[in-house]
Amino acid sequence: MGSIFLLIKELGFPIAVALGGGFFIFFIVKYILGSVTAQVKSIHGIIMGLNNRVKTMNNDIIKIDAQMNDALGLEPDTDRIARADGKIDARKD
Repeated sequence: MGSIFLLIKELGFPIAVALGGGFFIFFIVKYILGSVTAQVKSIHGIIMGLNNRVKTMNNDIIKIDAQMNDALGLEPDTDRIARADGKIDARKD
């Protein structure tokens, strides 16, 4: 408690209060950013899962489209197959 009075004596009351307010704001901002980064990491995981599902569905749709074209005797859409060729299949099976 004596150090607080010494700080007020050396710097003056307004400066001591400003320093105290600065520390308070620093800790509040640190707490808020800590909770926000945790939420961002959670949302990032959800988005990555959805992205994998979209890639899987795209690969499945291209596969079904090629099978239907083959069954109906139509020419396959080679441009669509070529665009998907070389992309990583997101399925985990």
